[in-house]
Amino acid sequence: MYHVRRSGRGQHKAKSRSKQSLQKPNGAISSRVKKVGGEHFAIVCIDPAKHRSEWMMADYFGNLLIQPQTVEHQSVFFKVAVEMIRQSQQQHNIQDIIVVVERTGNYHLPPKRAFASAGFETRVVHPFATKQYRMPANPGNKTDENDLYAQHRAAVAGFGLCELELEPPYRDLQLRARHRRNLVEKAAAIACQIREHLHLAMPGYAGLFDRLFESPTALGIAARCDSPAKLIKFGPARLSQYLRKNKIRHQLRTIDKVLAWASGAVSDDIQDGPMHHAIWTDLHELYQHIHRQIVALERKLARDVVQTPYVRLMAIPGINVVSAAELAAEMGPISGYANANAITGRAGLFPSRYQSDQTDNDRGSLIRCANRRLRCVLMRIADNLACHCNYYRGQAEVDKARGVDKRASRVKIAKRFSRLILACVAGDEPMRHPCFQKPDSILDKLRRFHHVHRTPMDVLLADLEAAVEQLPYNTCNHEAEIVADVLKQHTRRRRGASLIGDVLPAVLARLNIRTTEINKNRDRS
Repeated sequence: MYHVRRSGRGQHKAKSRSKQSLQKPNGAISSRVKKVGGEHFAIVCIDPAKHRSEWMMADYFGNLLIQPQTVEHQSVFFKVAVEMIRQSQQQHNIQDIIVVVERTGNYHLPPKRAFASAGFETRVVHPFATKQYRMPANPGNKTDENDLYAQHRAAVAGFGLCELELEPPYRDLQLRARHRRNLVEKAAAIACQIREHLHLAMPGYAGLFDRLFESPTALGIAARCDSPAKLIKFGPARLSQYLRKNKIRHQLRTIDKVLAWASGAVSDDIQDGPMHHAIWTDLHELYQHIHRQIVALERKLARDVVQTPYVRLMAIPGINVVSAAELAAEMGPISGYANANAITGRAGLFPSRYQSDQTDNDRGSLIRCANRRLRCVLMRIADNLACHCNYYRGQAEVDKARGVDKRASRVKIAKRFSRLILACVAGDEPMRHPCFQKPDSILDKLRRFHHVHRTPMDVLLADLEAAVEQLPYNTCNHEAEIVADVLKQHTRRRRGASLIGDVLPAVLARLNIRTTEINKNRDRS
């Protein structure tokens, strides 16, 4: 665990912000209770499981209106529970009501959706809050009934939180980005297994290539021969013929390098060599299938991210389609963040603090309770910026020279980048940040991305036109110059000029029309 210092010169205590209420802003119910009265305000608490849930209903003061009972996760039983709540409302003159569901993996979604569709305001309480309110009252005695009572206390204290429901394209973007990240992690694990079994079958072979999985020649040869002796037996002519037959582009010097290694590695046959060869080839087929799924998902991520203003971040060196898409997926609409501190606060990129009397440790490790997915995205982007962006690379080198921990340096970069996110995504004014002194072309990055992913031209054109609509007015002329230059270069070439030539003129016309409209609107204002 690493430490992050708070900004500030002195060692004095941080001044606490004035609060209007001790309840959390998105969980406060005191004003509503004050309006109707505690005896006329009800809270429905639900403790979900996989197939059924325990629930009850009580007023604000904790008087039970419906005893704890079980509801099966079926539409019929949910309708019965809703009808019981309606009858209890009329019987006890309940004028306002909320439903609080404890977050339990994905098991809380069926009851949450069922009561929300019935017209109730449905909120979510974190299991940590439930535990903290259960322990003082029932230490060492965890039951569903005690959990329901603890949920009620947490909801009264303002820990029944309203969640922002993501709308398209952010919801689709989030699911696709998380699915892609999951596949990437699985592919990385399978790649490690492939290397291990390949080494057991042919020790030292994988070390011949810097990028083993990006070299079809290396894996093609290894798939054909499961031992160094067979490589020598095949010879350069038969290996080259085999690769040409399977349409694998190769160079003779690569074959010579492999055969030179095999001549020095010839020994007694490894006992389990054929078995390890069969295992890694099976794993490689699975790896290729996952890789194709990742490429398809990345095309869809590009289609989604161009519909959001997060595509503007691609003008920063070091941020490409996948990075912008993952950030948009985890952050959601930028309107949900009041300032940059709200971004890093949600990601938990600030030090924990312990203060009691004269003791004040405000330089603790990063807090543990945070949105870990958002934190991971910001830290990955910080790594990319430190490698590819001159401004942030300079800051990282300065920190390294001062002996600052690399992880703490990345946290500082993520903190500074959060301010840039808010200004770039939420605003439409020219950016004067050093990152934008020589900005990258957003449209050219998209074009190159789709070229690598072999995207159909109609999809490429649709994505480029959607990205034009998200561009700030001050970048349209720059993008038009880049597109015109690329079109001019492709026109001079014989190969491929027809396909890209059908797309770029439409994008260039779109940029010119948009630039003209913006200039007219600015002249009128």
